[in-house]
Amino acid sequence: MHALRKNHPLRRIVLASAATVSGTVLLLSLKPHTTPAAVVSAGATAPAVQGTRTVTGDSVQTRWGPVQVRVTVKDGKLTDVTAVVYPTDNPRDQEINSYALPRLRTEALTAQSADIDTVSGATYTSDGYRQSLQSALDSLDR
Repeated sequence: MHALRKNHPLRRIVLASAATVSGTVLLLSLKPHTTPAAVVSAGATAPAVQGTRTVTGDSVQTRWGPVQVRVTVKDGKLTDVTAVVYPTDNPRDQEINSYALPRLRTEALTAQSADIDTVSGATYTSDGYRQSLQSALDSLDR
């Protein structure tokens, strides 16, 4: 007799496994490609400020240490974003931030908002950077 005949339990196991794998692959292919934090801050752009103003955002505590940014807005355009506080306690922190902070700065200046992508390998720094940047932009409205 054949192992996969119609009423054999092995056939049901194989079919159930194949259906489970197919369903899992389908669900994973439909996942969103933006981080929830980016979605929350979407649409918050640099405020319409006359002249030049420089503001420092809140210090945001991350798993590896605080992150804080300073922004400069000139006539409503975000012209500079500088990380003034970030984790530097060990060589790994220094390595991560040496490539993450310039990318985050470029993203922020391009987006003209805190709606920026997370840098791979620097998730905590990226989240802290985004939150501090948003707080600086919010304080310009006051």
